[in-house]
Amino acid sequence: MENMHEVFNETNLNLGKFFKEFPREMKAFGGMMEAIEAPGALDGKQKELIAIALSICAHCKWCIAYHVGQALKQGASRKEITEAGWVAVLMGGGPSLMYFQLLEKALDDFKAQK
Repeated sequence: MENMHEVFNETNLNLGKFFKEFPREMKAFGGMMEAIEAPGALDGKQKELIAIALSICAHCKWCIAYHVGQALKQGASRKEITEAGWVAVLMGGGPSLMYFQLLEKALDDFKAQK
């Protein structure tokens, strides 16, 4: 299984490339992302936990790596991230359970505290 820290770095590198190659599209996407991620009724950590659950349900390893990294930066604990992952498994069934292992791998690779 890939090192999820490397997947996180690969994602950031590719997003940088996309900004250079597709500036108009990425500016629009970035604007939407900035507006949605801004604190509101939910704070940044809560939004990242939701994004983690959706990433597992969407079966997106890049999204899992990215949002676990972001959630940790927002102060989420390993327990909070894992709990969000289990909500995804509840809603997504067996296939999401298989992607839960990438969540655990990301937490280990990012050395998230127990």
